[in-house]
Amino acid sequence: MFKYVLQLIVGIFTLVVSTFIAWYEGSAITYKSLEWGYSTPFTKILNIEITNGRDISQLDYFVYAAKFQPLFPAIMMVSVFYILSIVGYYLVKYKPKWAIGFLGLIGCIMILLSGFIFNSPTIGGRVFFWITLVSGLISIAVAFFVCLRNFKYTVSVNTN
Repeated sequence: MFKYVLQLIVGIFTLVVSTFIAWYEGSAITYKSLEWGYSTPFTKILNIEITNGRDISQLDYFVYAAKFQPLFPAIMMVSVFYILSIVGYYLVKYKPKWAIGFLGLIGCIMILLSGFIFNSPTIGGRVFFWITLVSGLISIAVAFFVCLRNFKYTVSVNTN
């Protein structure tokens, strides 16, 4: 149990540090008025008119960072996937039926996210497309193999 908690702490620490750095990098959007129309989806959802950089939602900082400086947003995404993988691995060991649903759901969400950013013209969009697609496929493959292993175990127990 200690090794799971330690890995979760490392994953959460990495997530927090990369989040602060990505937030800082993304704050450059406040000075790039040409990007306000293309990189501020959360401000648009909140129906806020941008008259100066201070009107931009803090969440849009992450969008801008992901589009143009994707290293730390990618580290954020990988650390979230790592944290979810640790939880999934724990479930596989102790609650295999829950793990199948959990990993399958994570995989479907990741693949759905990759579909939203499929044709992104920015380097960050392409990076995030591949991260979400590969993560989703890995999650679904692991869920499938856990399901297959449980099926074989159930069949072998019932035949004996």
